[in-house]
Amino acid sequence: MVGTGETRLVVLRGNSASGKSSVAAGLRERFGRNLALVGQDNLRRIVLRERDRPGAANIGLIDMTARYALSAGFHTVVEGILYADRYGPMLKDLVHDHRGTTRCYYLDVPLRETLVRHATKPDPALLAQVTDQHLRDWYRERDLLPDGIETVIGAGSSLHATVDRIMRETGLDGVPAIDR
Repeated sequence: MVGTGETRLVVLRGNSASGKSSVAAGLRERFGRNLALVGQDNLRRIVLRERDRPGAANIGLIDMTARYALSAGFHTVVEGILYADRYGPMLKDLVHDHRGTTRCYYLDVPLRETLVRHATKPDPALLAQVTDQHLRDWYRERDLLPDGIETVIGAGSSLHATVDRIMRETGLDGVPAIDR
């Protein structure tokens, strides 16, 4: 078992450019300190410099990092594309083992909207490195985890509305931030 009855675990999944990182940042901004962000891109690409493939080391690192943060008393957001076939078993175990409130969300954004959103990213190096063809290759329509454990949030939900919803549904809106 991991975390406490008071910790919150939020899993944010979806295709590239669906808004996962923006939602995670919005949750942290709204909540304050004591909210850990466990980002797949950071751990996989920056820490390990690893390709996303079945059985890759980042899967265990994401799991370990989330478990550590929860056990240290941090509310935790795990976010990334996190393909169901590769990351699903780890996420299922993490969700099962968490003692507190857990909510999983899938940001369901159509490919056309994904391409539009990606083009608005402010990092020219990223835009040159990640092309529309990459986004098409990576895109998986409704790559949901089994057993219906995710709430699907459509492209029509604004960033503000999505953050509000997750804060409310997880109870983070009623929990005081701890100044660490």
